[in-house]
Amino acid sequence: MDSTQYEQPVEAPIRRKSVFMEVGLVDENILRRERNPAPILIQNSSPRRVRPSRTVRFRSKNDVFEVKDEKESEWESASDSDEEVLATINLHTTQNVMRYSRLYRLGLVTMVLALMLPLLQTNALFPLGVKGGVIPRETIGSDLGVVKREDSNTDVCKRWAHQSTIVNGTLYIYGGRSNTDPKQTSNTWNNDFITLDLTKSWQISNPSLTGLPRPSGPPKVALGYLWNSFDTLYLYGGQFSDTPPDYPTEMSLWEYNILSKTWSEHKDPKTSAGNNSVDENQPISRAAEGSGFGVATLGRGWYFGGHIDQWTTKDWYTTEYVRVYLKSMVEYTFPGWPNKEIDSLSEGKTAGDEGVWRNITEGGLQDKAGFPERADGALAYIPGFGEDGILIGLSGGTNDTFTQMNIIDIYDIAHSSWYKQSTSGKMPEYRVNPCITVAAAADGSSYNVYMFGGQNLQPAAQQIQYDDMWILSVPSFTWISVNMTEQSVPYGRAGHTCHVWDGQMIVVGGYVGQELTCDSPGIYVFNMSSLSWSDQFTALTGESALKAWSGNDDDSGNPLAQQKNQRGFDSKAGLEGSYGYNVPAAVQSVIGGKETGGATLTAPIQTPTQGPLLTGKPQTYTVTTGPGGAIITEAATPGSGKGGRDGPNIGAIVAGVVAGVFAVIAAYFAFCAWVYRKQVKVWKQHASMMAAQRNSIEKGANDPWAAAGATISSSAKVSSERMGRDQLGSSAGNSGVQDGLMRESNDNAYQGAGGVAGGGSLGRRSSDSSSTEDLLRGQEPSFVGVLLNPRRSLRVINRD
Repeated sequence: MDSTQYEQPVEAPIRRKSVFMEVGLVDENILRRERNPAPILIQNSSPRRVRPSRTVRFRSKNDVFEVKDEKESEWESASDSDEEVLATINLHTTQNVMRYSRLYRLGLVTMVLALMLPLLQTNALFPLGVKGGVIPRETIGSDLGVVKREDSNTDVCKRWAHQSTIVNGTLYIYGGRSNTDPKQTSNTWNNDFITLDLTKSWQISNPSLTGLPRPSGPPKVALGYLWNSFDTLYLYGGQFSDTPPDYPTEMSLWEYNILSKTWSEHKDPKTSAGNNSVDENQPISRAAEGSGFGVATLGRGWYFGGHIDQWTTKDWYTTEYVRVYLKSMVEYTFPGWPNKEIDSLSEGKTAGDEGVWRNITEGGLQDKAGFPERADGALAYIPGFGEDGILIGLSGGTNDTFTQMNIIDIYDIAHSSWYKQSTSGKMPEYRVNPCITVAAAADGSSYNVYMFGGQNLQPAAQQIQYDDMWILSVPSFTWISVNMTEQSVPYGRAGHTCHVWDGQMIVVGGYVGQELTCDSPGIYVFNMSSLSWSDQFTALTGESALKAWSGNDDDSGNPLAQQKNQRGFDSKAGLEGSYGYNVPAAVQSVIGGKETGGATLTAPIQTPTQGPLLTGKPQTYTVTTGPGGAIITEAATPGSGKGGRDGPNIGAIVAGVVAGVFAVIAAYFAFCAWVYRKQVKVWKQHASMMAAQRNSIEKGANDPWAAAGATISSSAKVSSERMGRDQLGSSAGNSGVQDGLMRESNDNAYQGAGGVAGGGSLGRRSSDSSSTEDLLRGQEPSFVGVLLNPRRSLRVINRD
């Protein structure tokens, strides 16, 4: 038989009837074709035996009793005579013969994957899937497999050289050095991660500390810095442990997302070109012992000076220098923020997810001999001068020299340049490792930099820790010493951090020397308004720090704890943490003004030679007092004296109306007081005259002139003296006068000159006469009566 020809299918016997189908309703030929379609035969150059298609066999009664039906078997099974033909062709049935559903195929694929995944996991070339199973107890806390992340230790003997910052009323503390035993000298480096709640009040003996899980990625470092944006922390720099040795890893910036509570690493950062900066694509070094500061409202952080050595830099091979001190400054622009001083961010561009780095090395005086290297200094930010504000560099030094305190360094942020500024007043002693923080007056007329503690460097191994407090008032740049002789002052310390929140300085940790066994919990609070140490922190902003601010004055949100109407998120906004701050009396006595500001020294006493302090004007605010004495501030454009917002200044209008009302009330009281004094004087004169009249009548009862009706006069020219004889009436009125005077003497009632014999009245008295009568009723005029009816009292005075 030719394999290229089609073979007709064997006709099946007539289908047996079923009880499930009525005969005649279905065409038997169509049903037969659908159930037994003819195969399609195609030529195959390499024939092979194909397994025949299975058919369904229904057992009949004959099968049960082993009675064979030949016709039945021919339809229900494949014929053996066809094997030769099938060996030379491929048998392709139509879709209806071999149909697999999608569900069937999906299940088959799933089964295959389920069988393959365990095999792939054991193969190092295919690291797919997640390993599951029971974690052996012995691996918990070890370096193998999954380790338990312990909570950070909040109960230590001493803590110092750590990194800290504040975000939305929470103070974050990372790493540094600590010990749990006074004799402990090694293994002091740690990566503890701790928070301190500033939205609630607490005692310094029991601060609201919480230990977060120790992160597994960020290293154990000290003397670095913790920058912050509105929802993120950035850990830069720091040195690794030297006892026992823990050599540095590659330079990385570690980012902590506060919302997701996760750490992420930004490896091998490179510089970008910009104003007064090194070239692009230069590696950023890890430095330690520098001075750092971050400004969330600008989206930038800085790290100034410090040093690099074998404990900061991986593979430190130099033999010429054991340590290199720096005078450069590293700047980091946070992701999503602009910075016109960087070339790649020109034309309003913003930093990407990795942020943008810049190494500023040639800014103004920075490349001159008068700008020395330094470590262990301090950096502070003051807004309002120049376009983006200024940074102030204080203290610091090297092993041989200290940085001056009478001439300090000023950095103009908007132009990436350093300047010098001389100070005035009694100068503090040179020092390293102090802490500084700044609070703003309500009207922006002064920014007061508070410096606490620190230590000297010489002689070596004999350092002394200071416990004094100093204020550098800006813009006058005047040093003011704080008198704390009658207070309980914390032990002198160095390597501590301090922050301002709700007008209070929170001091954390610090190295206190060997004389003090332990300094636990090591957190102190200084009231920056009263200049006194307190035994508790008092939350003023409270839950408002956890609310966003919409920009409306009546909004209670204050996430940065700024003075009420200094709130904002740009370079013109007020300083963070200044809410509730009042200028201390000791500062007022030097720079003038009052607790809300109004300083009279609004420029450096030692005239600046260049920079924003010479040409710029500070951001100022209008201050009013609200209900309960609350300070209300209104932003104003520098130098204009007008409100910084568009539209009418509602606060100023309300304040003007209230002040006007009080002025009118004060003037009314002053007028009534003058009328009252005049009325009392007239009353005393009338009383003296009446006493003289009574004495004259008693002495001259038989005087014929008196009987004839002569008027009794005195030297006092009061209204009663000017009554003429015609007013006294005829001679018959003589007795009326006498009777009237006697009745006045006996009854304290004055009937007036119109009285006749028998004391009768001539009708209704006029207002003038009744006002005059009030003077002689026997009672001194009252101030309340004048307040209620000043017009009546005024007529009496005018008539007189």
